[in-house]
Amino acid sequence: MEITTWYLEQRGPDELNAARPAPVTVTRAEVVSPELNRFLYTAVGGDWFWLDRLGWTWQQWHDWLSRPGVETWVAYRRGTPAGYVELAAAGGEVEIVYFGLLPAFVGQGIGGHLLTVALRRAWELTGERVWVHTCSLDGPAALANYQARGMTLYRTETTDEAMPAEPPGPWPGARGQ
Repeated sequence: MEITTWYLEQRGPDELNAARPAPVTVTRAEVVSPELNRFLYTAVGGDWFWLDRLGWTWQQWHDWLSRPGVETWVAYRRGTPAGYVELAAAGGEVEIVYFGLLPAFVGQGIGGHLLTVALRRAWELTGERVWVHTCSLDGPAALANYQARGMTLYRTETTDEAMPAEPPGPWPGARGQ
């Protein structure tokens, strides 16, 4: 399968184009919880071929989340997780490692608001650069959302990768199959 990957960045907080607020509360998950992050990873990424962490053990999740500079922020709508962002600050830069919404919350303006909150937090952690990559296997609004928030494209790559016929879904049988 041919996959296009886009790399985007901001070089200063003044480049942020804030989205309008959405009816969510965004809260940092301050306690390291592999269970929470794995839930968010599969709930958001299950329909988009997020495969790289599916085989991680509890210890691998714990070790990653315990690293200095790694933060998880969760958007809640009326007490229910609606989406999340995982940030990793290192060497004067912040990477938006994962970002997305649970399927039931797509198309409600939450993504733009959550990305605005994430970028503001990222700029609190660094003064140099915030970056992210997204690809043609991610949600169809991902690239446009990053660009709408003021992130600029600095590299594009196209690769051929062997992929399963269908994304894994959040858990077996999630699509009623």
